[in-house]
This record gives sequence, structure tokens and C-alpha cells, in this order.
Amino acid sequence: MNAIPPHEAKNRYLKDKSTDVTDSTLSNYRTTLNGFCDWLCDEAGVKTLNTLSSDEIQQFKEWRLERVKTITLKTDMTCIKGFVHFCEHIDAVPEGMHQLVRVPKPNREDEVADSILTSDEATEILTYLDKHEYASLRHVVFSVLWKTGMRRSSLYGLDKRDFEDGANAYLRVRHRPESGTPLKNKSRGERDVRITDEVASVLRDYLRFNHPDGVDEHGRTPLLTSSHGKRCEPSTIQRNIYTVTRPCHYTGKCPMGRDLNECEATSYNTASKCPGSVSPHALRRGYVTESLNAGQPKDVTADRVDMSHEVMDKHYDKATKNEQMERREDYLVDI
Repeated sequence: MNAIPPHEAKNRYLKDKSTDVTDSTLSNYRTTLNGFCDWLCDEAGVKTLNTLSSDEIQQFKEWRLERVKTITLKTDMTCIKGFVHFCEHIDAVPEGMHQLVRVPKPNREDEVADSILTSDEATEILTYLDKHEYASLRHVVFSVLWKTGMRRSSLYGLDKRDFEDGANAYLRVRHRPESGTPLKNKSRGERDVRITDEVASVLRDYLRFNHPDGVDEHGRTPLLTSSHGKRCEPSTIQRNIYTVTRPCHYTGKCPMGRDLNECEATSYNTASKCPGSVSPHALRRGYVTESLNAGQPKDVTADRVDMSHEVMDKHYDKATKNEQMERREDYLVDI
């Protein structure tokens, strides 16, 4: 076997995966494997992977479980299992070692995330944005994510030309891995997404008044740009959502009773520390739930957000038992 240091193997693995996954997924892999390789080097004393044992992997798993929830550990160990399998390919660990990596199986309650933005909260935020931050980058980010339910990575990949303006405006969502914006489900995730007149107006005015035209290194003009004309990073999209969903941002008050002059979450870079703020994924869950509650067919919703029924039911539809009952009302017959 080859004597390859953990971090060297990690870098080769990330390079190998870079053409297969989105930038966001690759970043998550990097974070997980940095932690794993640091632990191997600092705690287990593993200098090269040809000395790695399955017991050391199990020790890492036990150490990690003391610090994170089971669902997070499942994600971590799945990533590590893929990494170890790659290490077999480059002859850095014994053949078959990946089969010894034990991935935990969380129960259904552990697997389901509960963070969600409600329709009432979204309406209040949109009212605030319409009045105080109209046609700003933040206004566009929030409006598109809430009104379409699309992924953050899909919004990130939109170009200016993907906004088809007119009486029936829509956004083109396309898989462009060769120029840095792949879709999670690749070409299967390509679709045209209808947008409301209100969202189209916000986009139109953003492009007219606040969009600094510029091209990226691939000659594309991004829909969402920084003040320097560069494509907005996914992290910028996320920070804007954390910022605008803080209750104090759109109401001027803190429902948690915090002193706004002393609160650590009042800045753009620390907004995620606010217990009332949510991530872009919470908008996606909210869109799915509210659309189904409003009577939009599940097939239409699934196609619009590029999601399977199974995933929708398990992770995104947060309707209460009473709301689920009300959805069935129109289909009931007296026999």
C-alpha cells in the first residue's frame, strides 16, 4: 500500500469529487473531512493511512457522537465511508475497509428537521422589504426563494438571461457544471419556474436600478451579483436570509426579550446566532407546506421545486394534523 498522509488523500478525494457534486456539497465534504483528518493526526496519531484501522474510525465515530446529533453523525459517516472507499482505489488503505465504516441509522424523528418559515412571517417580511429595501439584492433573494421554493444552489446558478420577463414571467433553471453551477439533480433538475407579477416586478427593478452588470470567468452575467459585479456566493445568499428573517430586522422588536444594543446577532455576519432567524432551507420547507395547504397538487409542487414525493413527505411538508385533515376536505364523499 501507498503511505499517504490523511490530508493529502483528502485533497485528492475532494479534487476527484469536484466535477460530480455542487460547490455547496463539496464545501460540506471538506468541512467533514478536515475534522476527520485532524482527529486522525492529532488524536489517533495516524501519520499515513496505510496504518489506519477500523477501530480508529469507530473511535472517531464515538467521539463525534458526543458532540453532534445522530442525523449529523449519519451525514458525517456517510461522507467518511465514501472517502475511505476512494482511499482503497488509490491503494492507501486495505481493500474492503469502507465496508467496516458503520453509518448510524437515526429514527424518523431524528431525521426530520423542523425549522420552517410560516406564511404569516413571510408576508410580514415581504411587507418590510417592499417598503424599506425594495428591489435590493436581499429583496430579490428572499422573494425568489419564498415564492418558488427553489434551492439556494439553484438561485446561485441563475444568470440574467434566465429571467424571462413578460406577461407570464418565469425563471430558467439549468444544469451548467462546465461553468461552475451544477444542479443537485443534474439535467433532471432542469425546469422553467413560473413567477408571480410581484416577483417579476422586483426582479425587473433590481436589474434596472441595482444590478451592477458584470461577467464571471465563464463569460456569464449572473442574476445575483455583488457590488463588484461578481456572482453572489451561496454564503451571501444564506447570510441575507439569516439577516432578514431575524424578527428585530422586520419588526424592530425582539420576541426573545433581548437588548438590541447588546445582542450578538444584530450584525450581518452574526445573524445566524439569532434564535428567531432561519436558513434558506426553512423557506423551502415553508413554501412546500403552504403550497400544499393552499390546495396546490403534490405533483405540481414536486415538479416546481425538483423534489420526490418521498422526500417531500418526510422532510418538507410540515403541515399539522389539522391542516392535513383540511386538505382532504374537498375530496371527501358521503357514502
